[in-house]
Parts: sequence; structure tokens; C-alpha cells
Amino acid sequence: MHRTGWGSDTRPEPAALIEDHALIGDLYTAALIARDGSVNFLCLPDFDSDACFTSLLGTPDNGRWKIAPKVAVRDVRRRYRGKTLILETEFVTDEGVVRLVDFMPLRKGSPHLVRWVEGVRGKVTMRSELRPRFANGYTVPLVSRRDGSFAAVAGPDAVYLRGGPGEAPPPFDSEFTVQAGQRIPFVLSWARPYEAIPELIDPEAALRETESYWEGWAARIRPPREHEDVVIRSLITLKACTFHSTGAIVAAPTFGLPETPGGERNWDYRFCWIRDAALTLNAFMRAGLGEEAKAFGDWLVNAIGGAPGQMQIMYGIRGERRLTEVELGWLRGYEGARPVRIGNGAYSQFQLDVLGEFAWVLYLHAQLVGTLPERGQKALKAIATQASKVWMEPDHGIWEMRGPKHSFTASKVAAWVAIDRWVRAIDEYGLKEDKAPWVKLRQTIFDEVCSKGYDAKRNTFTQYYGSEGVDASLLVIPLSGFLPADDPRVVGTVRAIEEELMPDGLVLRYRTEESVDGLVGEEGAFLACSFWLVNTYYLLGRDEDARRLFDKLSGLCNDVGLLAEEYLPGARRQIGNFPQAFSHLALVNSAYSLEDERKPMMYT
Repeated sequence: MHRTGWGSDTRPEPAALIEDHALIGDLYTAALIARDGSVNFLCLPDFDSDACFTSLLGTPDNGRWKIAPKVAVRDVRRRYRGKTLILETEFVTDEGVVRLVDFMPLRKGSPHLVRWVEGVRGKVTMRSELRPRFANGYTVPLVSRRDGSFAAVAGPDAVYLRGGPGEAPPPFDSEFTVQAGQRIPFVLSWARPYEAIPELIDPEAALRETESYWEGWAARIRPPREHEDVVIRSLITLKACTFHSTGAIVAAPTFGLPETPGGERNWDYRFCWIRDAALTLNAFMRAGLGEEAKAFGDWLVNAIGGAPGQMQIMYGIRGERRLTEVELGWLRGYEGARPVRIGNGAYSQFQLDVLGEFAWVLYLHAQLVGTLPERGQKALKAIATQASKVWMEPDHGIWEMRGPKHSFTASKVAAWVAIDRWVRAIDEYGLKEDKAPWVKLRQTIFDEVCSKGYDAKRNTFTQYYGSEGVDASLLVIPLSGFLPADDPRVVGTVRAIEEELMPDGLVLRYRTEESVDGLVGEEGAFLACSFWLVNTYYLLGRDEDARRLFDKLSGLCNDVGLLAEEYLPGARRQIGNFPQAFSHLALVNSAYSLEDERKPMMYT
């Protein structure tokens, strides 16, 4: 269950469960730190760089930095300091209590990771074990002493360790004691080996600046009346997943964490999906974060360029188009889930839904700012024109299926959205366009979806034309305004999703045993889809069901308020890349929607 303030849990747990981790970052990259004081994942210098700590996907020999008591730990309590990304972890031992404070200062040059050991009670023996492994856990560096620090160097990477309990630089493996009132900082800095060693920062000043920044940023949030704490923590998490240079938001700061226990759905999520864009813009604007919304929108338009026919489903954090996928054979995978991949081959897939999602973003932004500038008009018309050319083609679907293409019902609805938003823009902004052919095309798509994507015998829309299964993406039908939520066909579809995709009260994306995605293995409940159902319940007037499901979902956050992509109800565990922007975006939007008028999510 999500807890505010100090959380305490004495259950014996494995050291590296996904939900055991907390996130810290500097708006360029992020680290995952486990309850046992181990930094198990960190890419440097940026989100999409090679990792130097990758033990979460392998073993400690693939890189980690653990600071923890040498003696047995009886209890662990941790929290974020206020509304910040400063993590505080308290270890309770028979010798006493010690606090570990972890943060990454806002970057002014080289990236730094600061780890501060504070004595709270008694005198505790501590151990610091720093084991960097560059090139995603593969390369063992050469360790030597350099100009007042210990350095680890290999290839294009170097890290420098300074601070510690004495005047001499601390070695990578060390033991020391800390007593009540004593504070011992460690600073790890990264640079290219051929560049100057980064200047040593003042940990005290860096802590004050970092705390001030995050508290000031969180103060700008306009939270909903209910669920304030979990929404603010989700928005801070989304901000932490933002690449400061461009405004792009990574889907998650990790790669290779499995969607299926021990399975092969292990993807790299350190990129920016068009699919997330509308939810992102929606969440930021509703929270009063106009600067972030503008920066993200500008990045999106620049990344896509001037040819909608070349639009991809995802881009790199600087707008890169080629995201070549490779396998890292030396990593055994999280709990044996292999292969571990970096890059993402889905970038080259044809997914019809991105046209509708981008049209949604442009239309939504125009509604929020009250105008549709010429650049937006051209883009919206170009997207509608592209949709008119390709809407009849089969695609890989919203879930990036690796199997054969199909005429996915949600994809056809997205094509309808692309045309619908253009028609609405013509009306609402008085554009000098002949809307008649667009209205006709919109009706043609509508009629086909209602004919070929609907099973009248079962009173439900189907995953794709001619299939018998359902798909959580069908919730886009009421959320987009394609049909009202109280239409009998929508009510029947919701009932089918409840019966077929909610074995444990949470929503699966689809039935994986049908092998539509070309892969094997059962995956967990997809948390974003479950939040979509919250919105749909609310549109249906099922307020009690909506709030009950929202409370259940938000209660799945770990002790510091973070969600992965999926949840395994039977094992009561999170799974998938972590923390997942899609899950937190859906949480934020659902929280605000529960306070709004009953209108489709794509209009709010």
C-alpha cells in the first residue's frame, strides 16, 4: 500500500525486486536505489547512455554501489524528503540507527551522485562497496588514484569517488563507523577519461539547492481536491523522467525489465512515445504546469518534422529516429528474463493509432490555449490527409505487436479521431476549408468500425476485425468520443472486458495465449488500462466502481509512491520497466477526471 511519510516493513524480501526501488535523478538521467542501500541501475551521462550500474538485470558483478550497515538490519524505513527527489533510508540495527540520504544535484556540468551517511543513534559499522561496470554491465574498468580521488576508467567512461570519512579519498571498498550526529558524504562524478576531472561539489550546498528546486517546482502544481499526495508524487516522477535539454519524457528510465516473469517481453523504454504525448500534455496542463507542456509540445513537433508520412511511434530523447535494437547476451536478465535488449525495433512499425494521438494533441493544445495557429492548422490537416490515405491498411496495433499485422479496431478508431479533430477544428476556428469530404470520410470509418469491428452476437467490439477476443484498447471508443459511454455497444464492450480481461480485478491488455504479439508467456495486469477503466466507469455514471478501482490502483504504489508498467495480482508484485510514465500519467489524468464534468478523456 502507498504510504506517506515514513514507511516501515520488516518482511524478509529479496534484495532486487522491482518495487523495492526508489528513483532519484537530475533531469538528464536517473538512478534506481533498492531498500538495501544498493544503486542497482544508472545510465551515465544521459537516460539513453550505457549503464554503469546494471545489477538489477544481472548480478553485482554487472555493477552496483551499495552502502549499508555491516551488521544485520532489523528494519528499513524510507521516504522522500518532502516534495523532492531526495531519498532518505533509515537502517535499524542492534548497534544503532543510521540514515542514508541519496540525491543527484541539478546538473551544471558533469553529473554527480551524492550519498550521505548520517548517524541517528548509537554507533554503526558501515560498508561501502562501489563496483562500476561500464558498457551496460560488461566492461571492468581500471581503478587507480587520481588527483585526490579514486577513479575507474574504461573506454569512453570514467567515474571519480571523493568524500568519505577521512582526509584521504575513499577506496571503492571500505568500512567505517558512523555515530549519532556524524555526517559522512560520498560524491561520485562522471566524465570522459580525456576530459578534466570534474570539480568537487559542496555536498551541503548541493543538498540545499536540490531541495529548494524540487520544493519550488512542486509548489507550482495545481493538485486535485482529492488524492493530492499520490498525484504530486506522480508528477514529480514524470518530471524526473524529463530530459531537460529537449523536454522529451522517457517512457521509463530503464531497459530490459520484463513484462512477463521469466519471459522475452523485455524492451528498452528510454525513448519517447507519441502515444504518451496526449496524456502528458493533458496531465501537465491540468496540473498547471504550462512550461513543461509547452516544452514537450515543442519537442514533439520538432521531432516529427514536416512529413506526417514519416511519423514514427517513438523517438529518441533528442528526436533521433533510428533506435536500433540489440541484445546484451552477458546479462542474465531480471530473475532470468532474457534476452535483455537495448534500442527498440518497434520504432519502424506502422501503427495507425499515432496519427489519431498526434491529432488529439494538436486539438487539445488549441483548446487549452484558445487558438489554433497556422502551424497547427497545417499539421492537423496534414495528419488528417495522411490518415485518409492509410486508414484501411492493417497495422501492428497500439501494443506494438511483433506478430502479423491486423485491422485492429482501436487503430481504426484512432484514424477516425484524426479526421474528427480536423473537422472540429474547421468548425471551431472558422477555417476556410471544405469540410464536406472530411465529414463523409469520418462517417465511412465510423460505419466500417461498427460493422467489422463489432460482434453483434456477443454485443462487444473486438480486438481486430474478425477476431473473437477483446482488448483493453477498446476503451478508447468512449474516451475518444467515438461513441458515448452509455451506448449499448460500449456497455457491452465494458462488460466483455470485465469478464475476459479482469481475472483479478485489474485489466489485462489482451489475452496473451492468443499469441497475437508473436511472443509466449503470460503478462501482468496493465496499470494504465486499469486507469482507463476508471475513467470509463465515471463516464458511465458508475461512480462507486470508479473510485473503488482508483483507490485499488493507487494503493499498488510502492512505499515511496512509484508504479511499474504492470502488476502481478497473484504474486502481489510489480513488473515491467520502472517507474513507468504511462502508469503515472494515467493515474494523474484519472484523479483529475474524477473531479471533472462527465466528458470523454480526450476532450479534457
